[in-house]
Amino acid sequence: MADIAVIGGGAAGAAAFGELLSRYDAGTVHWIVGQHAPGRGVAYATCDDQHLLNVRAANMGVFQEHGEDFIRHAARQLGQVKGTDFLPRRLFGDFIQAQVGSRIDAARREGRSFRIHPESAREIASRGAAGYGVRVGADRWVDAAHVVLAVGALAQRPLRTVSSTALASGSYELDPWRLDRHPHPPRRVAVIGTGLTAVDTLLSAAVRWPHAELVAVSRHGLLPFTHSAMPLTPYAGQEALNRALSHCTNVPAMLRKVRIALDDSPSPDWRSVIDGMRPINARLWQQLGHDRRRQFLRHARWLWEAARHRMAPASGEAIHQLREEGRLQLHAARVLDVDGTSPLQLTLRERSTQLVNTIEADLVIQATGLDTAVAYASHELLSQLLHDGLAVADPLQLGVLAQPDGQLLRADGTVQPGLHAVGSLLRGNLWECTAMPEIRAAAHQLAVKLAKEIGRETSVDVALEGL
Repeated sequence: MADIAVIGGGAAGAAAFGELLSRYDAGTVHWIVGQHAPGRGVAYATCDDQHLLNVRAANMGVFQEHGEDFIRHAARQLGQVKGTDFLPRRLFGDFIQAQVGSRIDAARREGRSFRIHPESAREIASRGAAGYGVRVGADRWVDAAHVVLAVGALAQRPLRTVSSTALASGSYELDPWRLDRHPHPPRRVAVIGTGLTAVDTLLSAAVRWPHAELVAVSRHGLLPFTHSAMPLTPYAGQEALNRALSHCTNVPAMLRKVRIALDDSPSPDWRSVIDGMRPINARLWQQLGHDRRRQFLRHARWLWEAARHRMAPASGEAIHQLREEGRLQLHAARVLDVDGTSPLQLTLRERSTQLVNTIEADLVIQATGLDTAVAYASHELLSQLLHDGLAVADPLQLGVLAQPDGQLLRADGTVQPGLHAVGSLLRGNLWECTAMPEIRAAAHQLAVKLAKEIGRETSVDVALEGL
């Protein structure tokens, strides 16, 4: 028997567990989910219906063969639902749990072996050729031939410019999803960050504290762009553009190709061009060397994130309304210091003028989005893996070193047999790997690969026994 352990109770863990459950029968599939509701993770645990998916309903699914299952699921709760709608993330969390439940029921009927562990994975120990031992909870061990890391988003670390006094005051919130911890209405709320996480935070704060002033701060002060209300016509020259991009080895050359394509088209929508690049984004990232990637992260990442990961139209309209009413102010500025107790003092250097000024806020919420710097994260399991050499941090702090198929690498570049990752830990190798379309494809490919490998090994063993 060759057991597999999937670590992580979010959407990536659910996708990996469900895919393995439906095609792997050479041992027990363990799902180590932790103490939170399995399948929802950070992204889909929200109860606020203002927090919308930024992918249309027709393109959402947990598993590779998803069809229109999510649309039918949402329609049972909302009534009529169109595939072009951007629905509440809460609904997709419900859907993940329902889909995994269906696969569990099917596995029971087929006699497949699985176990769900409602504790966290605390340690992974190498067992040599036998695979790994995973310590679950305080002192219980699970033995597995393969381990899949699907740990999802890491807890945010406070910015280096935030003082210990501010952190201890209770007025600096590191978890943007826990506004309920602040029962007293603030006069002014400052949100650090202007990405999708910040948008959700601003929308929740605006409703929760209807009389509060809202301030959002980031280095470029750029909010995510907005999706079109209806799907766009694909760019006619996308195939040729993608071929041309595949021969570029630096970001400026790629940008020139995109600009030329847009200039040569009669009425292109840049969003359709960006969306058409999705199938080759990982390949483009892998073409860049270390220095080119670092250049992109420093100079172009902010613009790519705003263009690639766009808001749902309703979210964009709500943010626009807050700005029109004067309730929301955006600052393109660097946060130099956060200090004080209540109110907190934020010292900013404005991007356009380089002038330094200070603003006060009764509550400051850090909503800087996905953190993949595993070397600095306060994550017990990942810290142990790095310490023991079972995983190596990506040099640009984009998760861990791994092959494109998710198999982890050692410091010398050789494969770490039996250790795999799905989702955000692979950002250093794939860049685009955190949205559900990429997650479900990766989970499917990994499950197929492991089922074939273990099946082949089992067949060889049986053949040898007969000699």
